Amino acid sequence: MALSPKLIRYPERLATGVFIVHSGWQKWNGDAETAQGTHGMAAGAYPFLKKIEPTLFLKLLAVLEITTGLALLVPFVPRAVAGAVLTGFSGGLVGLYLRTPGLRQPGSLAPTPEGLGIAKDVWMLGIGTSLVLDGLAKPER
Repeated sequence: MALSPKLIRYPERLATGVFIVHSGWQKWNGDAETAQGTHGMAAGAYPFLKKIEPTLFLKLLAVLEITTGLALLVPFVPRAVAGAVLTGFSGGLVGLYLRTPGLRQPGSLAPTPEGLGIAKDVWMLGIGTSLVLDGLAKPER
């Protein structure tokens, strides 16, 4: 019995999409202290973000996360498109991990205990890239 590529990839899309939507929903309902902390960390890695007010930044990040998660959850969004959205989003998180002092062991990609929570986001980069490659190799009809 052959399963369609769309069905084969849906469990990873479902698990990742639900995780990201939930994270976005938490940020949407975040308080000023959460906004300050999230914005401070992001602006430390990406200085251009310093221009955005922390509460607005948290709302924008929430919308980005919810949109990314929904792109994965909605079955009619092509694998390559959903994967590209996820790859862009997770690439930003991996960049945050690589640019933030104290998250990695000196001279290594290995995380410190403080960096483990962000380093684990590399799995989303792998899933996004796989979805893009799969969508390009086997286009949906």
